[in-house]
Amino acid sequence: MQGWSDFAQMLVGGTAIGCIYAIVALGFVLIYKASEIINFAQGDLMMLGAFLGYTFVGVLGMPFVAGLALAVVCMALVGAVLDRVVLRPMVGQPVFAIVIITIGIGFLIRSVVTIAPGWGTETRSIATPYSRGVAALGSVVIGNEYLAIIAATVTLVLVLYGFFRFTTLGIAMQATSQNQLAAYHVGIPVKAILSRIWAISAAAAALAGVLLAPVTFVHVNMGFIGLKAFPAAVLGGFGSVPGAIVGGLVVGIVEALAGFYLPEGFKNVAAYVLLLLVLAVRPQGLFGQSVMKKV
Repeated sequence: MQGWSDFAQMLVGGTAIGCIYAIVALGFVLIYKASEIINFAQGDLMMLGAFLGYTFVGVLGMPFVAGLALAVVCMALVGAVLDRVVLRPMVGQPVFAIVIITIGIGFLIRSVVTIAPGWGTETRSIATPYSRGVAALGSVVIGNEYLAIIAATVTLVLVLYGFFRFTTLGIAMQATSQNQLAAYHVGIPVKAILSRIWAISAAAAALAGVLLAPVTFVHVNMGFIGLKAFPAAVLGGFGSVPGAIVGGLVVGIVEALAGFYLPEGFKNVAAYVLLLLVLAVRPQGLFGQSVMKKV
């Protein structure tokens, strides 16, 4: 009985962390679908959002929900500005050059956070209304922090589904991601749409960062979670929104189970081993589609 209890405990914890991977992976996928750019600064945007949440809630004393909302809005603005000021002038340049730019953005964010007064390299924490609370399901004890992460992820997925399915802007974003030239010819403002996609991606990263803060605290190395979210996006099928969600959950659960049942050290490589195994059988990922191009 204890074995099943431990398994269920790891399953819930892995699902919660997998939700964080899924949200960050979602940012990767949204930008890639729209512009075929891999944003390697996504993890650092999450870290910056977490520090903004810490500032609003921990320093300025705002209510948690208000601080979270403000951090999300601020990061949406940051994402839009990055696209408008940094990435839009790079249009027409090789994709590799743009990818290097995103890596540079990540280094810049880490540098700014490190030298910013009140942030720096110290570990910070965000107090939440649900901190230290637990819920029990039989012998399985679930921290409220994990439940909040799962609930917020489900809500985000439903909101994004409704947005992309039923709103004019969401449909325009889908059209832009499928064919930018065709979208431009039917009157869709492609440049503005791309900025809004970057805004949504950065806002989602901020949500993930603030939700993760009560579990891992806020520190400058939070951005390295992008190294786990990227395999999740590839595993699900780079370019597939449902794949990003499923890939994040799979990676989180496998990582948690590997950390509990396998020798020390396997947890850190479990996601990459799983990725190699899946790609060996299905190179396009779980939900990806093979695309043939005539050259």
